Amino acid sequence: MQTLRAENLTRTYGEKTLFKDISFIVNEHDRIGVIGVNGSGKTNLLDVLAGVTAPEAGQLVKPKNYEIGYLTQQPDLNEELTVLDAVLAGSQQVFKTIRHYEQTLADYADRPEDPATEKAYMAAETRMNQEDAWNAESDVKTILTQLHLTDLTQTVKTLSGGQRKRVGLAQVLIQSPDLLLLDEPTNHLDFDSIEWLETYLAAYKGALIVVTHDRYFLDQVANQMFELSFGELYKYTGNYQDYVQAKAERVARDVTAEHKQQQLYKKELAWMRAGAPARSTKQQGRINRFNDLKDNLNTLQVDHDVDISLGQQRLGKKVIELKHASLSFDGQPILKDFSMLIQAHDRIGITGLNGAGKSSLLNVIAERLPLDSGTVTIGETVKMAYYTQQTEPIPGDKRIINYLQEVGENVVNKQGEHVSVTELLEEFLFPRSMHGTLIRKLSGGEKRRLYLLKLLMQQPNVLLLDEPTNDLDIGTLTVLESYLADFAGTVITVSHDRYFLDKVGTKLLIFDGKGQIERYAGRFSSYLKDQKVAEKPATTKAKTAPKAAATKPADPKEKVKLTYAEQLEYDKIEGVIEKLDAHKSEVEQAMADNASDYGKLADLQKDLTATETSIDEKMDRWDYLSQFAEA
Repeated sequence: MQTLRAENLTRTYGEKTLFKDISFIVNEHDRIGVIGVNGSGKTNLLDVLAGVTAPEAGQLVKPKNYEIGYLTQQPDLNEELTVLDAVLAGSQQVFKTIRHYEQTLADYADRPEDPATEKAYMAAETRMNQEDAWNAESDVKTILTQLHLTDLTQTVKTLSGGQRKRVGLAQVLIQSPDLLLLDEPTNHLDFDSIEWLETYLAAYKGALIVVTHDRYFLDQVANQMFELSFGELYKYTGNYQDYVQAKAERVARDVTAEHKQQQLYKKELAWMRAGAPARSTKQQGRINRFNDLKDNLNTLQVDHDVDISLGQQRLGKKVIELKHASLSFDGQPILKDFSMLIQAHDRIGITGLNGAGKSSLLNVIAERLPLDSGTVTIGETVKMAYYTQQTEPIPGDKRIINYLQEVGENVVNKQGEHVSVTELLEEFLFPRSMHGTLIRKLSGGEKRRLYLLKLLMQQPNVLLLDEPTNDLDIGTLTVLESYLADFAGTVITVSHDRYFLDKVGTKLLIFDGKGQIERYAGRFSSYLKDQKVAEKPATTKAKTAPKAAATKPADPKEKVKLTYAEQLEYDKIEGVIEKLDAHKSEVEQAMADNASDYGKLADLQKDLTATETSIDEKMDRWDYLSQFAEA
């Protein structure tokens, strides 16, 4: 079994200790989710494991042939390579063979009558056969298709940030290393791609360590959870839901133990003040224990919830109205004669395909992007705050507290009380020791949290949020969701995070990438279920459609109609096929739910294979009977 062992790892960032003396083992089939507040060292831990940076202390112990694949938040790709070449940029021999084959195939397609080109193509094809590289090439193209990377000749330098992230993800998946390190892999992925990735990772033979804010993803993928908190590493068995319960129990135990320590300290302090004599070894030992107790008192550190309790200005009934809005870029329609009235208290979630124009709609509403035609009317009482994907430029030499003081020295909370900037920073997990810190020393997530606090300090009554889950930690997201639930204004958010959309959105706009926007009243999970129900009849019909090759003219001497028994069989067979399809879906879901139980996975795989065989047999039988039923 291939394992990696981390022994007493320590890593600092400036004056801050990210983790100290942490140890753990990663076994072959482990699925580990890593969480913690922004700035706690999650990405730094992945960097150390990948060998990108060295720890100040400690070591990694692993076999010499142990391979690690690392998807960073911003993959480092060769700008001049095509998508396919970038994905196949690994040093493994099979990738070299596939790259050579793809190049000779392209040359042969351009010059099919050139003998030298034909000879090179035939040699490359032979080499593909010798190295059994066809399966690897098929896997490559399957992964690229599932990640919506269809133009394999496009160069990396022409790709968007989201497309580059998907190329990087495809690159590490195709390499099939012993350990996959994934830093926010679901960012910029559509929902079908995320669902496919969950299934892919469930069947992955190696180990996985993933940093992500996607709680649904963690529930589906993880069988262990690591939490980084105040330099310590806490380990939990199970997925994210299991972690939430286990952490609450751990914190409760720690608080109880701390209280007992305090009570013991008070008792021992009274004994010391009474004039403890040091005439015996036993009494001196008690004095020494008191000193140890004093040194370790009040050392418990617990992550506190972010408390967002800020007031806001009154919002009138008329908020935002779009009339006959149309917008396009480079001939691609974004909005087509789109009209919508947005009212006070609306909770609108915007989702859909990447590049379909979701952020453009927010820019139109924020009056940062003009329409080609149509109008946008903003209500007189609207005070808008726009949390964009890119944080506004912040001078790196500016200190945290000065950045917020640009808004004001204090704000008024919901209770009408004045809250100082210092208090707000502490509520947002910036302790007093950090208030004078230069902003350039913050992590990317800490800068995003600071940016969000600045926007909320302006006390808006309309919030535009563009992919807020991409950089905020789960703790901040949880309280932001609670804040939005009580927010008396209007919220419009673009997101690919299924959990966040479920918590925040009650009205949905789904962009299809062709200028069409579907409207849905309800939560996102309900929308996905309705979509699957709507697709099922079409899927069943497609599966049960007769094969063209099986249709042939009836011979007078041959069978021309069904017997009575066959007619009964034909009347029931479609229902049988539907039940088999439903059972297949249940087995596939069970495989995803039991990704870490390899004994159970084996049984489920047998069930799946038998079910698929039964479906094929029933389909063939239906194909035969349908010829005579329709005669």
